Amino acid sequence: MVMDVISAANARQAALPPGAPGVIRMEVGQPGTGAPAGAVEAAHAALRSGDPLGYTEAFGRRSLRERISRHYRDWYGFDVSADRVAVTVGASGAFPLAFLAAFDPGDRVAMAAPFYPPYVNIITALGMVPVIMEAGPETRFQPSVAMLERLDPRPDGLIVASPCNPVGTMLHPEELAAIAGWCHTHGVRLISDEIYHGLHYESAISTAAALSPSAVVINSFSKYFSMTGWRVGWMVLPEDLVRPVECLAQNMFISAPYLSQVVAEAAFDCQDELRANIAGYRRSRDYLLKALPEAGFDRLSPAEGAFYLFADISERSNDSMAFCARILAETGVAVTPGVDFDRTRGNRFLRFSYCGPEGDMREAAARLKAWG
Repeated sequence: MVMDVISAANARQAALPPGAPGVIRMEVGQPGTGAPAGAVEAAHAALRSGDPLGYTEAFGRRSLRERISRHYRDWYGFDVSADRVAVTVGASGAFPLAFLAAFDPGDRVAMAAPFYPPYVNIITALGMVPVIMEAGPETRFQPSVAMLERLDPRPDGLIVASPCNPVGTMLHPEELAAIAGWCHTHGVRLISDEIYHGLHYESAISTAAALSPSAVVINSFSKYFSMTGWRVGWMVLPEDLVRPVECLAQNMFISAPYLSQVVAEAAFDCQDELRANIAGYRRSRDYLLKALPEAGFDRLSPAEGAFYLFADISERSNDSMAFCARILAETGVAVTPGVDFDRTRGNRFLRFSYCGPEGDMREAAARLKAWG
């Protein structure tokens, strides 16, 4: 449904007369900044070099895999061999590789709702069975060991996301450790979506790769590194899945784009610019946490990470699709209905994305306050 909102926002923007206030984009999880300057310069250098920019190994350029390995040591104090790192065509390319390697048709894969919709869509397309656990404010919309213990039969896999889309909450280190330990002990394959790592504020992050030898970790250069269109991500694989994933990747994708891999490697050395981006998200978050309640959106999820606020609108509407359409039509602010993320309760929620320009976020709050 978010793609429908994007299309409607594009159509409204195109129809506006010259000089009219534009549409403010709070519906899409795409950073308003581009790839960092040093990474773009690396792309220019690669293009000028005359290198044919051909295929790489299925798991990516060795230098990038080694740089990702060093990233785990720098950020988490965890040593992982570059041999366990697979560079992928974004996180979106990593998910089918992980699911196909880890599960068989008919396997049951659990996740907490609200969830990122492609989890369910990909799992279902591959013949696996999604098992949805409804999570609420008492667990910050995250799964827990207690929720897993109540599942009967026990699932074959579990997907977690921290920080998560759409809610913006996190599994705290001790919570992720408990879940990872439970999964490993009970033979439940853990898939940890960590694409919003780096986009966290007060809460600490930890990686499932350091907590379980059987976990699969998926990450991306799209969010923290602000490289959505370059389509490059990575996986940290357990030993038993390295060869199966490599064979799948060779057949399905050949390799991630060479140029994108060059840019991704250079992006690691652009931390000052990346941290400045995060500071901007923090300012927008802090502003919206004060301004949105003044506009009537006072039931917000804890904004621990990513760049999302999940709002309970049940006191104003029980049809988030229609409510978001009204907001767009009457204020020019595009926001996302919750129905994509929770198929039973999503009609009572909407998602605000605050990764756009700071001025736009303030203007959006002002429009919503005047409208509400």
